[in-house]
Amino acid sequence: MTRQQLEHVVRAAGAITDEQKILVLGSQSILGAIPHPPESLTVSREADVCPVNDPAKAELNSGAIGEISQFDSTFGYYAHG
Repeated sequence: MTRQQLEHVVRAAGAITDEQKILVLGSQSILGAIPHPPESLTVSREADVCPVNDPAKAELNSGAIGEISQFDSTFGYYAHG
């Protein structure tokens, strides 16, 4: 996953949950600090995301833009709530 792809996931997660602050967890969080990391750190297709103010909404992202969703099929990467 590239930084652009992560930003796309974060924007989509915010829109789905109607939240403005989205926390990125896991391996793809490196993209926040290092926009162009070594290729070995960008092989994941998944970004772990969670709304900061309402973590219970994280499951909305798994359903709408998660693995095996239309989002995943279209873009080749996905969110995990």
